[in-house]
Order: sequence, then C-alpha cells, then structure tokens
Amino acid sequence: MAALTISLPFFCLSNLQGIQANTLSRLEKFKPIEIIVPPPRQNPSQVCSPYVDNIINNILARPHLKGSKWGILIQTIEGNTVYSRSPDSYMIPASNIKLLVTAAALQKLNPLGKIRSSSIRDWIITTNLRSNNNYANVLLRYLGGYSSVRNALSSIGVDPNGYRMRDGSGLSRNNLATPRTLVTTLRSMHNAKGKEIFLASLPIAGESGTLRNRLRFTSAQGTVRAKTGTLRGVRALSGYIETDNYGTLAFSAIANQPTNRSDQDLVKALDEIVSSLSNLESCDR
Repeated sequence: MAALTISLPFFCLSNLQGIQANTLSRLEKFKPIEIIVPPPRQNPSQVCSPYVDNIINNILARPHLKGSKWGILIQTIEGNTVYSRSPDSYMIPASNIKLLVTAAALQKLNPLGKIRSSSIRDWIITTNLRSNNNYANVLLRYLGGYSSVRNALSSIGVDPNGYRMRDGSGLSRNNLATPRTLVTTLRSMHNAKGKEIFLASLPIAGESGTLRNRLRFTSAQGTVRAKTGTLRGVRALSGYIETDNYGTLAFSAIANQPTNRSDQDLVKALDEIVSSLSNLESCDR
C-alpha cells in the first residue's frame, strides 16, 4: 500500500473568525503543508531480511547462553543463504541424525516394503515424527549400515565428509554432523525421491509429534516442519519454514553447551529464532 499524502492549509480558516480581512488575505498566500502518512504494516511482527543477522546474533548473545556453541545455517531451497553461523562446524546433532537415516532409506528402499509388520513408509514416519530411537536403529541395520547411508546420501549431493554416524538414533555423542550437511539433505529431499513421505514424517510446530507443544500460538505454528534433537547439553532443530516472500526455507540450528547450564534456555532460543524466521519479509516495497 502506498503512503498517503494529505495537504493542509497552514491555518484552519474556521478558527480565524474576527481576524481582519487584510490579515486573512496575507494568510491565504501561505503554501499548504504536506503530511506523509506511512501505510499501516500488514503484520507488525514481520522481520525485514536485512536485519536477520542482528536479530539472531542478539538472541545468541544473551548472558544465559554464554558458553554455548552454535552452528546455524538457513537457506532457500535454491541455495541462497539467509543466515550462517559456523555452518561447517561438527556438532553433536542428537536425533537430527535420524534425518540422514530416513533420507537415505527413501533413496534405497521401496516404501511399500515391510519391516516386521509395518510398511517402510510408516516406519520412516514413526522414526521422525515420534523420534523413535528403536525404529531408527532398526532402519539403519535394514539399510545395511553406515556405508549404505553414505552411498545413498552421496547420490543426492550430500557430502560424505560432513557427518560421522555411530548409530541411527542420535543417542551416541560420537555422532557428528555439520549444519550444512543437514540443510543440504533437507534441500535435496525437497525434490528427491520420497519427498512426500519425508515431509509427512516431520513434526509440525504446535500441532504434531515432538513439536506439538512448542511454538503454539505463534506465526510458526502450522508453517514449520522440523526434526527435534535432544540430549543433555544438546538441542537441535532442523527442517523447513514456509514464508510468504522467500518460499520454503531449509534450516538447521544446533546448540552444544556445558551440561551445567539450562537446556531449556537453548529451547527458548531455538524457538525464538524459528518464530522470527517465520515472519521473514523482504521489506523492499
């Protein structure tokens, strides 16, 4: 909406009764004043993209997060970077390692096949949506182990040097992954075989799975699909954010910290970051 321009006389003539005619004549020579009224903001909570760095950096600079190690990468599906902080650092990803296992499974296995009495499709959905550790480890064995995951992910463009996998569940602290690896996996899966099943397996903010009680009553509710990751001293969140101006964003945010600090502070910071991103706009109009 364009700005509104209102022209007003220098004085309102209705308030000038009793002023001599020659004085009125002189006042009428004054030029009108233009008052520029900016258009109302459609959403006062929107975040202008040029300020994303400051907003996220200010969140992470808070005293109660001091000493935490963060790795964050946020990109469009096309690969344009919106925000980056140590994206190539090896981080303990906790259950975010399940994203790699399930993405690999969708490249190698028939979703209609069976693991025990469940379809592979349902097995994958349970693995991510409920973050079921047993399902993840069984799926990894069914795939044929780490080398099979590595080969499957390499086929969709994921760098095999960007992660180290010790189990399928993420319980091992010897698992490592960079935010770039997780974002590359997410971006690749947005167009790869098994996309619909992969999306269906991710919890929806404020609505389902391990995110059903997070980000409720925020702009992120219903617009964010992401996999949580939880260990003592570790919190992670990686997935997709639907935005009006930038389409789908793929993101990974991982925090590793000393265990003597509150993990809940990490959760609050992650949720605040994601909530801000769900309001992202270009602010160039």
